[in-house]
Amino acid sequence: MGQKNSEAVKSALSSFIGTAIEWYDFFLYGTAAALVFPQLFFPESDPLTGTLQAFATFTLGFVARPFGGIIFGHYGDKIGRKSMLIVTLMIMGIATALIGLLPTYESIGVWAPILLIVLRLLQGIGVGGEWGGAALMSVEHAPKGKRGFYGSWTQMGVPGGLLLSTAVFTMFSSLPEEQFLTWGWRIPFLVSFLLIGVGLFIRLRVMETPAFQKVKETGTEARLPILEVLKAQPKQVLQAMGARFAENGTFYIFSVFVLTYATEQLGMPKSMVLNGVTIATALEFIAVPLFGALSDRIGRRPVYMAGAAFTALFAFPFFWLLDTKSTFFTWLAIVIALALGHAAMYGPQAAFLSELFGTRVRYSGVSIGYQLASVFAGGLAPLIATSLMAWAGGKPWAVAVYLIFMCLVTLISVYWTSETYQNEVSEKLTVTKSISS
Repeated sequence: MGQKNSEAVKSALSSFIGTAIEWYDFFLYGTAAALVFPQLFFPESDPLTGTLQAFATFTLGFVARPFGGIIFGHYGDKIGRKSMLIVTLMIMGIATALIGLLPTYESIGVWAPILLIVLRLLQGIGVGGEWGGAALMSVEHAPKGKRGFYGSWTQMGVPGGLLLSTAVFTMFSSLPEEQFLTWGWRIPFLVSFLLIGVGLFIRLRVMETPAFQKVKETGTEARLPILEVLKAQPKQVLQAMGARFAENGTFYIFSVFVLTYATEQLGMPKSMVLNGVTIATALEFIAVPLFGALSDRIGRRPVYMAGAAFTALFAFPFFWLLDTKSTFFTWLAIVIALALGHAAMYGPQAAFLSELFGTRVRYSGVSIGYQLASVFAGGLAPLIATSLMAWAGGKPWAVAVYLIFMCLVTLISVYWTSETYQNEVSEKLTVTKSISS
């Protein structure tokens, strides 16, 4: 039992560190899209149009994520979780570092945004296969009754990556603007070269999960996992997508769109807003495992639904606090949104979604449900929010209504699911085999 718990801790720690590195890469783009890319890659547009264009390239990364989920989910269910995580880490790291080497529009014209889009698509493919594998490594290694807690270590990688990317970007954004726009913004991207080495060292030391090893030993791998999961468990795929809607969409409103709204509409210093996101992310880093552990005690559904309901109720107060233009209330708004509402959904999510699917198709199931939702929720959120605000004459009320809508989708979807926290992750194997036979 001691060796099993030791492997569970090692696997969870590996998932956290690797996921933090990959999301550092992904989030770095979102911050740069809000603060840098409009001037450097879309300089011929007016500020609002340039921001919309930059957020459109941000969205393309989300469009690519389901393709990454399909590709790596397929091979993750046939070859193994561990090997796919090594490949996704390489794709993400190299694509991110190359963004830091890109010439700007001033140097090569239209080729600059084209190359930016290509690298963003590669980022999306890499991260599309990342989350499912990392979540399963944590959850399938976890002791019984602690899957919510151990699964939350993967989730901690996301605020960890955001915290790291925001902190690094904040440090370089304090440079004089000319230096920052010339070379300062590139350094956080180039750091990815170093992080690749760290991530590979960690992930190569972890064993494959016991649940997948049983599949390999019995020779019962799914021939076409994506088709099997869509045929056998289509309801669960839809439930996973719906559960993700509010968690994913509101997160990008509170961490990416807030940068544009606070700096361009309210005239706040970008360093002050970035500091607020950094503080909120640090607190969410602590809150996520607490909510994951709570879901082990009272269930995934009540914790998840409480987070969605709270976020819906906080939609208008969030913007009221920002509109004070007070540093304290701005930071308070972001902290409440991320460390309470979002963390309550995100903490139990890895275990919750993993428990919905059978072992033989679990990588494909969680990846498709998770990543398809990211296209319609998180990927479009900054773009939709910016457009809604422009339509509403610069007022944020339409964005608040949009937040409430996403929360309602999630509340209905999670209510529709069965409670899973007392299930065995290996129990689904027999059920799935009988369905496919």
